[in-house]
Amino acid sequence: MKKWLIPVIILAVIAFAGYSWVKGFYNTTIQLNESVSESWGNVQTAYQRRNDLIGNLVNTVKGAADFERETLTQVIEARAKATSVQIDPTNITPEQLTQFNQAQGGLSGALKSLLVTVERYPDLKANQNFLKLQDELASTENQILTARTRFNEATKPYNNHVKRFPNSILAGIFNFEGKPYFDAEAGAENAPEVKFDFGKKE
Repeated sequence: MKKWLIPVIILAVIAFAGYSWVKGFYNTTIQLNESVSESWGNVQTAYQRRNDLIGNLVNTVKGAADFERETLTQVIEARAKATSVQIDPTNITPEQLTQFNQAQGGLSGALKSLLVTVERYPDLKANQNFLKLQDELASTENQILTARTRFNEATKPYNNHVKRFPNSILAGIFNFEGKPYFDAEAGAENAPEVKFDFGKKE
């Protein structure tokens, strides 16, 4: 074998190994990133379901005579703010996720105030449509908790993949950045209480 072939073969092997590493890193990152995007889509779907239910709940409450307009206004405004926050899961930042979480938390607080206020309206508490919406809201809150948890579960392997050395080198070259986790605000682990004591006489 000619001596000049040896370095050529070595370079070819190194080049092939490098290509295989880059290809494997890139394809795996795309796959993990898609999983994060899918999980975020489920989060948005769960929140959208809640927003739709709250809209129906507000319309039902509007029919109650002399119901506090301020309470309704707070819910309507919080709902509008929550739906205005849009996030691209492929380029999500900690600041965006914090903003999203705060907006949804504001809506949760307004909803809790609304449900507490309903206690003073026995006719509304007995409204079958209202009762059904309450049950659906409670179920949706659980779906939201599950969706947020699964988003974090999908984010972890992606972050581990792009942040570990030497993958972090390629991540910097291809602009793959780590993604933030969905941190629940204080008390967010508890779904809003939507059950009333119907045994209590008014």
